[in-house]
Amino acid sequence: MITKASFPASDSPTLFGWPRVRVVLIASLIISLLWMPIFQSSWGLLMLRLVSVGAIQLTAFGILARWPSRLPTWLAHWVLQLIAVALIAPLAAALVYTLTTWADPQPWYQNNLRLTGFGILTGVGVLISPWIAMSALYRQISGQAQRQRLSFELERSEFARDALDSRLRLLQAQVEPHFLFNTLANVRELVDSGSPQASSVLNSLIAYLRAAVPRLNEAGTTLAQELELVRAYLELMHMRMPDRLQFSIDVEDAALSINCPTMSLLTLVENAVRHGIDPSEEGGHIQVQVRLQQGRCYAAVSDTGVGLAYSSAGSEASLGTGLATLRERLQLVYAGDAQLTLTELSPHGVKVEFNFPANRSQA
Repeated sequence: MITKASFPASDSPTLFGWPRVRVVLIASLIISLLWMPIFQSSWGLLMLRLVSVGAIQLTAFGILARWPSRLPTWLAHWVLQLIAVALIAPLAAALVYTLTTWADPQPWYQNNLRLTGFGILTGVGVLISPWIAMSALYRQISGQAQRQRLSFELERSEFARDALDSRLRLLQAQVEPHFLFNTLANVRELVDSGSPQASSVLNSLIAYLRAAVPRLNEAGTTLAQELELVRAYLELMHMRMPDRLQFSIDVEDAALSINCPTMSLLTLVENAVRHGIDPSEEGGHIQVQVRLQQGRCYAAVSDTGVGLAYSSAGSEASLGTGLATLRERLQLVYAGDAQLTLTELSPHGVKVEFNFPANRSQA
């Protein structure tokens, strides 16, 4: 006839909360149905006595969950609660019988039938209620352990997300100076060589940076914004070497609203210029392609530059840190659901492709 157990005061349920009252009512109903065949009074009176005893036990159970606030290390609150539920049963039964028979001229303890009823009610309170309390304590402790486990998992996921954000910021910080310093180095070469294009290229660079710099610290952008930077960069590089660099951009209109990591395509284009076109005496052509297929976005940057054979390493490692950094950024942003591949073209050149889930911008 007693209900759920409790924890320390900060975690204790309401003393007469519905879950506790419900257990008292259900236990009283079951016991009354079992007792009714031998009970010689009304069922309502029997239920009143059972519920009243249960309520008194419930009160003692709840109070001892909060008081005393400090106990010896060898004594737990739940031990006191179980002892109290058992010890208070005869006192509660005596009080209930006294209140429900106060109008009778003969005291209940002098009536054999009522004395038998008192004994049964006391026995139920002493023998059954502590077991109900123990099962409730177990369920509540299990529930607390479950909540604690979920709390730990939530904290762990938050730490993992913070670590991921920190890693992405670190990789982004590596990309920004890598791109800016390479572009400035190109302008310096023009100035050192006394090229008449130096001034116009520098003006184009300033205009480009005004558009690009505000986006450098953004975690993501749309392909439309990314392609705007790519086109501006290629036009800037074309001004620097008009006879050695040609480019084309082929993008499906449906792909323009797709989200992508900031400077992802730009990293591939800058890589193609620096490691493909620049080292080639004849220069070459850079082609940017973006398409959608089965819920994924496929982007490719190919060049007809010197290719992998130009490097002694003859591998992806020869193309600098840009591809390695971009590969890691893609894996972090898309949780492994993105691929980046590099292919050597014939007779010379390199094609870099990457694909990722096509998530559209909500703007």
